[in-house]
Amino acid sequence: MTTTAAETRTAGSDFAELHRRINAAGLLRRRPAYYAVRLSLVSLALIGGWTAFVLVGSSWWTLAVAVFLAVVFTQVALVAHDLAHRQVFRTNRPSARAGRIAGNLAIGMSYGYWMDKHTKHHANPNHDDLDPDVGPDVLVWSREQARGRGFVVRHQAWLFFPLLTLLGVSLKRDSVRALAGGTIKRRGLEIALLAIHFIGYAAALLLVLSPVQALAFLLVHQALFGVYLGLTFAPNHKGMPHPDGTEDFLRKQVLTSRNVRGGRFVDAALGGLNHQIEHHLFPAMPTPNLRLAQPIVRDYCAEIGVSYEVTGLIESYRQALRHLHDVGADLRARRGSGADLPDRA
Repeated sequence: MTTTAAETRTAGSDFAELHRRINAAGLLRRRPAYYAVRLSLVSLALIGGWTAFVLVGSSWWTLAVAVFLAVVFTQVALVAHDLAHRQVFRTNRPSARAGRIAGNLAIGMSYGYWMDKHTKHHANPNHDDLDPDVGPDVLVWSREQARGRGFVVRHQAWLFFPLLTLLGVSLKRDSVRALAGGTIKRRGLEIALLAIHFIGYAAALLLVLSPVQALAFLLVHQALFGVYLGLTFAPNHKGMPHPDGTEDFLRKQVLTSRNVRGGRFVDAALGGLNHQIEHHLFPAMPTPNLRLAQPIVRDYCAEIGVSYEVTGLIESYRQALRHLHDVGADLRARRGSGADLPDRA
């Protein structure tokens, strides 16, 4: 029997071969011009949004500005994501400096806290014990985690999008907790930048708007920011397999991730995270190169017999919601049979 190259290649060398092909295509090179334009556009949008907020003044039209700034805040968060992965700058120091400006100062989220959390996620995506993104919280991601839970988990698929309205506030709360815990690098600087954001944000709302308008602006802005930010991450891993820890690097990253079809608009709206498989395999790869890497990665996965998941945007949300619904199935069955369950989330 003839042995193919794919059969003689060991699982441990699969990623090395893929890395060689990607590197040969020049897709790991920096894209300074792209990021110069992107960071400039996002910065101008942020400045323009707050300028419009002041010019519109004490008017209910300010809610339109709140919607615009919710979009801009999410785009700033996506830029901070790229900075954390050193896609923009090669070294850590300029990446961290720009990341703290984008995260702490611009949108009120600790760069150090998020980077620590996201690094753990990349190391073990969808791992029940090691990935903080699938750890049990208000929502749970496995039937084991669902045991003993109550109303929220039973109906978490229906509550998923409403709960996203709280994501922005949740990230701010977790940022404050992480900084209070004293484990974040450059803690004093991060606290100072976060305090400037909170004080400046509150002062802007209270000085420019009436109290009722300020409250309405806060609710609309933070709720839509949370929804949009959540929608950029929800399609990536939710409903995908959970690894057992025995997988090699390539399979651990590919099998737990899904890509989302779409053109340049989807790339811009999701910050390139729609190419989640390529991003997890090569987290330092500049965002515009992910689309170019996709056919190489897809063809290579077919060559070595590794499943490569691609779906449409709406279908990706449907799969995530179906998984959340299935996780709560045992709770709903017990509730329907009259079993006594503690009524807590």
